[in-house]
Amino acid sequence: MAFGLVFAVVFSFVIYYFVDSPKEKILKSQLQGYEIEYDRLEKKVDLMSDVLEDIEYRDNNVYRVIFMAEPLDDGKRKGVGSNEKYQQILNSTKSELIVGTAKKVDELTRRLYSQTKSIDELFNMAKTKKERFICMPAILPLAKDVSSLSSGFGLRYHPILQIKRMHTGIDFTAPTGTPIHATADGVVVEADRSGSGYGNAIKINHGFGFETLYAHLQKINVAAGKKVKRGDIIGLVGSTGLSQAPHLHYEVHQNGKQVNPVFFFFNDLSAEEYEQVLELANKENQSLS
Repeated sequence: MAFGLVFAVVFSFVIYYFVDSPKEKILKSQLQGYEIEYDRLEKKVDLMSDVLEDIEYRDNNVYRVIFMAEPLDDGKRKGVGSNEKYQQILNSTKSELIVGTAKKVDELTRRLYSQTKSIDELFNMAKTKKERFICMPAILPLAKDVSSLSSGFGLRYHPILQIKRMHTGIDFTAPTGTPIHATADGVVVEADRSGSGYGNAIKINHGFGFETLYAHLQKINVAAGKKVKRGDIIGLVGSTGLSQAPHLHYEVHQNGKQVNPVFFFFNDLSAEEYEQVLELANKENQSLS
């Protein structure tokens, strides 16, 4: 009697722990199906991430370059996620897989939102492309046949201060009295003698974040507040201020930062001429001011 009871208990134990009930078989089958579907979804998420990464690359390196817009950094694209929302599932089965996928989906959502905003911004830029172009300093400030580029953008030796320092523009040599042209449409915001070593100088605000500076002039032909068109004569080459010889010191500012002006001469030079200008501008020599 006792043996039979023990046998029944052991038999029940074996059946309970090692033999699946019909319901358990259904649940295991469903779980296996879920795991297969999970793997499929994870591969799909990875593929979406690769596609989005390609779009982000083209956004930064093609579309935003065309419109001279600042690239979006990775931190701004991906944003910052909170780990609190994942705590509730950390103790569940397959929690690491679930949390990992949830984080991927949340990051994709943030990146897609950021990319949508970027495309909206580029769309608005495209609508004002014509206005942006006429405001972009896209020509040489001096005629090619009467001037030459003598010093480029970057660290250069200053002939008067006798030190090596950042040269925030480029220098063109030209005879005294050579006409200087506005490189884009805009409004003159400064036209007087500068106290910073620029001598007689002109600054023009072109809109869309662009400004240009023309320094060491012999004569200023415009006044603050005057509207100018690309190509207008705004002054004459001189050697005022901290200058070693007659020349024009020319700067381009984009969104408050001084940038290399040679990148904007595409509208006034052939491909061969542009390559020559780039080569000259990259030579580390002495500036004229």
